[in-house]
Amino acid sequence: MSNAPLNGANLRGAVDLSSLVRPPAPPAGGAPTSAGGVVQQVTDATFTAVLDLSASVPVIVEFFGAGIQPTLGPVVRQYGGRLALATVDGTSNPQLVQAFQVQEVPTVAAVIGGRPLQLFSGMMPEAELRTVLDQVLALAAQNGVTGTIPTDGDVEADPAEPVEEPLPPLHQEAYDAITSGDFAAAIKAYETAIAQNPRDQLAVAGLAQVSLLARLEPVTADAVRSAAAANPTDVDAQLAVADLDVSGGHLDDAFARLLDLFPILDAAGKNAVRTRLLEFFEIAGADDPRVIVARRRLTGLLY
Repeated sequence: MSNAPLNGANLRGAVDLSSLVRPPAPPAGGAPTSAGGVVQQVTDATFTAVLDLSASVPVIVEFFGAGIQPTLGPVVRQYGGRLALATVDGTSNPQLVQAFQVQEVPTVAAVIGGRPLQLFSGMMPEAELRTVLDQVLALAAQNGVTGTIPTDGDVEADPAEPVEEPLPPLHQEAYDAITSGDFAAAIKAYETAIAQNPRDQLAVAGLAQVSLLARLEPVTADAVRSAAAANPTDVDAQLAVADLDVSGGHLDDAFARLLDLFPILDAAGKNAVRTRLLEFFEIAGADDPRVIVARRRLTGLLY
């Protein structure tokens, strides 16, 4: 992740959205649907409305999928209509994925006055997220985009798409807690789900993800990286910077850092690293090629 100041140059040539400007075909038997509300889910076919909206307010674009749900809505709503959020299912909208050069989810970008701005990939603590959103607003003001939109009538799902099955109660409890920023409650809900069903892999993966969020919440990237550089053999310092690497999508860096450290550690240190790596494997998914390679190397080090 990066908190580097945004500037106008970032808006030029970052992504070619020209192929998305074609008006979508109207639905059969009716007029085209228009985007509305602070938070809305959009598709390849409806993204033109987001480009239009970005002339009034900056629009944050959050790509989700593969077990990762959108999480930025509660924070964006707190800006009182000065920002909008468009969520995109990266598994079913290949045109947008290609246009925004999405390599992983979550990935977050912005559109200001029809022009794109890459923001970050991975998960970000709320304090750092607010800093990024404030920078987006400042950049939008520099480009004359200073409007507001009504804060009611949010559209959370495209009505043309099938309604998802409701989550199991404990999973819903965890999801609600995450969206409100109560990571401790989400952890408790997932732990309860696992205690009731140790084979609940979604709960195992969810616990790994929210545990990462909880560890990242009170830290700053600069402090963590400085501590890791100053203490290259300190287990806690290296685990913390590996968390940052994973949150930014740099799995190879996180895996290599911990696996290189593993052979020189005592038994307690090795157990801590092994446990954290297994959490990272759950976050990335067992089928991820990087996980397969790292798991093989970890097995070799253990045996």
